[in-house]
Amino acid sequence: MQPDAGSHESLDQQLEVIAPELGLHLEPEQRRKLLAYLDLIQRWNRVYNLTALRDPAEMFSHHLLDCLAVVRPLERGLAGGATHPRILDVGSGAGLPGVILALLKPDWRITCVDAVAKKASFIRQVVAELELPNLTAMHGRVEAAQTFDGLRFDLITSRAFASLADFTRLTRHLLAPGGVWAAMKAHLSEEERAELPVDVVMFHVEQLQVPKLDAARRLVWLRPSEPPRQ
Repeated sequence: MQPDAGSHESLDQQLEVIAPELGLHLEPEQRRKLLAYLDLIQRWNRVYNLTALRDPAEMFSHHLLDCLAVVRPLERGLAGGATHPRILDVGSGAGLPGVILALLKPDWRITCVDAVAKKASFIRQVVAELELPNLTAMHGRVEAAQTFDGLRFDLITSRAFASLADFTRLTRHLLAPGGVWAAMKAHLSEEERAELPVDVVMFHVEQLQVPKLDAARRLVWLRPSEPPRQ
């Protein structure tokens, strides 16, 4: 069910209050587009099952706020790099976090990739309806290098995509020289740490506090211990 005007007003007010807790200032137009994005997910969910969540309040906390929590950490991680960094969101699904990054950071060039065609189609619809010229959606498997027309990325991120070992192995050929990975994780076991390839370094695990979400969240930063293959 699509939120009515009253619930939109409530969510807009919550966004305005919560944003500073995440180090963000959201302009009214940014808040409007964020909530319009949630509406689009709910509308497409009726047919395409983009996400298991159906309740608007859960989608607000578990999707929107969860992804907003990584914006400032990613900004810090990219500081001092390219003026218009290129970011790849792997296994993007409904566009989380890629769409949100594109909404808040118009100078970032975001590519969302998913192996499911209907999810890439949804992100293209988001690009059109929310007017996001810095966002591109691609359908394909991330390990298929030809899918990306030779592009390399300053940052490759994912949200519940795969193990860290698989995430880095499948995307290493797409990492630009000096680039890094940043994986959004709920849990990080010692086994997963131990499975990392010897040529990948986990150099920081950043604990995240997500308002209205009583669950562990972290951003795992990784980089190659040697330059990516040319």
